[in-house]
Amino acid sequence: MTVYFIGAGPGAADLITVRGQRLIQGCATCLYAGSIMPDDLLALCPPGARVIDTGPLTLEEILAELARADAAGHDVARLHSGDPSLYSALAEQCRRLDALGIDYEIVPGVPAFAAAAAALKRELTVPGVAQTVTLTRVATLSTPMPPGEDLATLARSGGTLVLHLAAAQIDTIVEQLVNGGYRRETPAAAVAFASWPQQAVLRGTLADIAAQLHEANITKTAVIIVGDALAAEGFTDSYLYSAGRTRGGRH
Repeated sequence: MTVYFIGAGPGAADLITVRGQRLIQGCATCLYAGSIMPDDLLALCPPGARVIDTGPLTLEEILAELARADAAGHDVARLHSGDPSLYSALAEQCRRLDALGIDYEIVPGVPAFAAAAAALKRELTVPGVAQTVTLTRVATLSTPMPPGEDLATLARSGGTLVLHLAAAQIDTIVEQLVNGGYRRETPAAAVAFASWPQQAVLRGTLADIAAQLHEANITKTAVIIVGDALAAEGFTDSYLYSAGRTRGGRH
């Protein structure tokens, strides 16, 4: 028996990996994380599968379901939105499965920030403009941020900053980023429900993005991106495809 932690992608059912889809179709138990999992994805579960929404469950209740499946010899599809490596509460589940001696594997998925960048039709790393992407969040109804990971400190890099789970705190975010070194005219964008039918895309700067979010009443399920890469023009072409680069075949 194996627990498969599967990145279910940002929302659109066809943005799951082929491996993830195949595993869902073969697991007798499926646990999925909350209400933002698309019905089309859950429909892949085999007939008669035990399908459980973990939104209202505690961690110990989730582990009890995994242990129950293990005792029955059932593989488990444990679905997390986006990619399990980001903000998925994966670490504490794996720690307990290790203690119980229950086998597990992790299947990566399309993260929300990648779907947001696609919706914006922008590369987040532009030659000569930004080559660093920082993925972070703010502390709301969640564990505190570790020392040194406050937004003012992270803003000092000047690269592309991606904020998850943060739309409700946009006013505070803007002030912290400006205090950290970003300009008020720094390009900023927000994508809510990236890849879903109700996807909403807002573009602006740190001077006006908060007002746009308030006007659109976007307070959650959104990714905020800040940085000059969002509006880069006249940049140098990448060396990757340069005519001056020596090329060789695969070995």
